Amino acid sequence: MTEVKPHRQFQKYPYFEEETSEAVVNARMGPDVTPRLRQVMTAVVKHLHAAVKEIEPTHEEWLAAIKFLTETGHMCTQWRQEFILLSDTLGVSMLVDSINHRRPSGATENTILGPFYVADAPRYEHGANICLDGKGEPAIVRGRVLDTEGHPIAGATIDVWQTNEDGFYDVQQKGVQPDFNLRGVFTSDAEGRYWFRSSKPRYYPIPDDGPVGKMLAALGRHPNRAAHLHFIVTVPGYDPVITHIFTPDCPYLSEDAVFGVKESLIADFRKVEDPAAVAQSGFGRPFWQVDWDFALARAAAGKPAGSVTA
Repeated sequence: MTEVKPHRQFQKYPYFEEETSEAVVNARMGPDVTPRLRQVMTAVVKHLHAAVKEIEPTHEEWLAAIKFLTETGHMCTQWRQEFILLSDTLGVSMLVDSINHRRPSGATENTILGPFYVADAPRYEHGANICLDGKGEPAIVRGRVLDTEGHPIAGATIDVWQTNEDGFYDVQQKGVQPDFNLRGVFTSDAEGRYWFRSSKPRYYPIPDDGPVGKMLAALGRHPNRAAHLHFIVTVPGYDPVITHIFTPDCPYLSEDAVFGVKESLIADFRKVEDPAAVAQSGFGRPFWQVDWDFALARAAAGKPAGSVTA
């Protein structure tokens, strides 16, 4: 067993006192701690102790908090990460995403990736219908991929996915939905254009049968996500975009359970009932149409261009 020697010479606050509690704890860090870890842990301890001092929890309340975190860990599996759900519902995931994706004015804003992205979805030609189960109100999604100066970007990859009319992703209903239902990958043409057929997205609840769901109920919050389509848009030389577009008529638009809605990402879905347009669409009935352009910023120096990190 390796002996860890005390480093008392580095301790300015050797003994615990309520008034200086965070300083006492942070003084215990050794001299060889990396600068970044020291910065992170100093801030975490500082704000954690400040919260405890403000709240003044009883022993029973603190044990209840520990029990909640324990139950959150027990809920995690290969297919479900309850701690990510906790981060999402407290707005932390969106805050981290916003900090890491600050972009110049005019560039499409990021939002969270979500847990249901699947790599290697089928590649389709423009105009393909990715709604394989035929459910929901039909929709056409079309637009362009541009740079922040309005110039078209050819050869951009547009990866899209969404829930079906019942509010589930295909991976949540194996054997019920067709594989890769409402998923597809498209490539922008020489003018930066793309288009595909799908169904109008609808709202759906996040998993709420665990401790995070109980927390939401206790806080008087619902578990619903606002109706949206997911997109990842990538092309070499540009900052990749991971984002959603939202329907303007969703009742949960201003109450998204994971705070994923940004005002700039609310799209204009229009109902098309013109007989000629209906006949041309191939749907055979009125449909929704949304025109949505993506504006990509140039990749920052030293950042891998076209790569995606969640």
